[in-house]
Amino acid sequence: MLITISGPIGSGKSTVAARLADARSIEHVSGGDIFRDLANERGYTPLEFNKLAEEDDQIDRDLDRRQREIASNRDDLVLESRLAGWMAGDLADLKLWFDAPKQVRTQRVAEREERDFETARSEMQARADSEAKRYRAYYGIDFKDRSIYDLALNTARWSPDAVVSIVHNAVEAYEGGRDEGAVPVTDVDYDF
Repeated sequence: MLITISGPIGSGKSTVAARLADARSIEHVSGGDIFRDLANERGYTPLEFNKLAEEDDQIDRDLDRRQREIASNRDDLVLESRLAGWMAGDLADLKLWFDAPKQVRTQRVAEREERDFETARSEMQARADSEAKRYRAYYGIDFKDRSIYDLALNTARWSPDAVVSIVHNAVEAYEGGRDEGAVPVTDVDYDF
């Protein structure tokens, strides 16, 4: 089963994806780790690399191509990145969206990256603006469009373990209900 987890910076994607993969004994691939590794290899911070990516579309295209290749070549996987649901497309069995209020996400990032709150907030906003601009320009993706996701969670409401439990239950229900007349997401018309 290919599960994607998408969402903004600090939404808990990486934490939950790693724990979910461990709980299900499947692989976890993080687009953020790939991006940070690429930035580090080239001597940039993630923010600097984001800015460079605004001028060099090959950075994003290479990262996104890797995600699509991973999605098409592996069966049991949790693929996590801001665009994982979009990049995996119809290959994903279950697409999840995580979010949390900006203050919660900022606090998480500040603690994780050992930055003060204001620096974390400023850098997060700059990264988010940069990425949203690129997603729209390269792929026509509106990052705020949630219509492709099967489940959306506000991760501020539960602990990481509780979110893993919720997602695990959703996966179990999906696996158990696949043949019981569920409507494929691609057949659902969301316009009213």
